[in-house]
Amino acid sequence: MSQKITLACNICNSRNYSTPTNENARQDRLEIKKFCKSCNAHTIHRETK
Repeated sequence: MSQKITLACNICNSRNYSTPTNENARQDRLEIKKFCKSCNAHTIHRETK
């Protein structure tokens, strides 16, 4: 079952992205390097609660 999660920038804590994910397939939080519009740079975005 897919669940929608929100990704937040590690530097400015701006919640920029949302993505579907499979909760059964992973144990820890998702981390993806994406472009942050607030920081104007590619930063690591981490899954929020």
